[in-house]
Amino acid sequence: MTPMHGLTADPSAEPGQDLPGDAKQACGAEACDGVRQRVERSLETLESACRELDRETMTAFRLTVIVPVFNERRTLPQVLDRIDQVMPSGTETIVVDDASTDGTAQWLDQLPSRPDRVIIRRGRNHGKGSAVRLGIRHSRGEIVAIQDADMEYDPEDLLDVITPIQRNQANVVYGSRYLAESDDTSRLHRFGNWLLTATSNCMTGQRLTDMETCHKAFAGDLIRSIPLRECRFGFEPEITGKLASRQEAIIEVPTGYRSRDYSEGKKITWQDGLAAFVCMWRYRTGGWPRRAAAGAVRVVFRSCRWGRDRIRGRSVDAEQGTDEPTSQ
Repeated sequence: MTPMHGLTADPSAEPGQDLPGDAKQACGAEACDGVRQRVERSLETLESACRELDRETMTAFRLTVIVPVFNERRTLPQVLDRIDQVMPSGTETIVVDDASTDGTAQWLDQLPSRPDRVIIRRGRNHGKGSAVRLGIRHSRGEIVAIQDADMEYDPEDLLDVITPIQRNQANVVYGSRYLAESDDTSRLHRFGNWLLTATSNCMTGQRLTDMETCHKAFAGDLIRSIPLRECRFGFEPEITGKLASRQEAIIEVPTGYRSRDYSEGKKITWQDGLAAFVCMWRYRTGGWPRRAAAGAVRVVFRSCRWGRDRIRGRSVDAEQGTDEPTSQ
């Protein structure tokens, strides 16, 4: 067969070897442009897919419940069972084990793997605030809520805390133990919580009844956008102060509470209370002197009223005692 145009084809020649120099350069440039365009299209497709994956990952769950754990082997199984029983479908549970030494880590290792449960184990204890922060960073829910592992708070009550956010009525909700009947019989504990909350209100301008409550719920994007640093129980005044600085309204709903003592594993101490006051000062907002003065007036007024009621109560008891017949 005679090649067209009188050109002789050499089968052993490299492709393009018989082309003129200008033609070789043109073919090379076109090939490079084609490769570059295909690579750019592939990169754009990959970038778009990554964005979609990130969006789906962040909103894969309607609710994330963070459970910080330290030496709660006895009660943690009950808490996780209650979460499974009462929480709606599409709930992600993140358990952060803060270097427990009572067998909690070994028990968690035996749990079957589930796509809606994340277990994070730490080699060294850093504190509850640090565990919650770690859980927030790994959360993917549209709503993020906190549940302790000691069963002082029933996970079923957490449903009432997340409901206002589900209904778009709020971005932040606290469950107050003092808006409902609770089993907190320790007067010292109640006074300490009242003092911490009153001080926090003075420093932030909030009107809370229970700043130290465990049951807190947040819009997911909001809580993930707030930089947090406190590692221990200072997390509570820190998040309250930073929400106030963003002018985020905090609403409260009643939540149940069953107090336990230190023999049952209670961990917060008076040193944590002192540290909380330091955190309140650190995260105070503008206008706090005026609020502090008003708060001091309220404290004095309530103390006087409490003392008056106590005196009146004793007087009534004394009068009733004189009227009682004596046994012979």
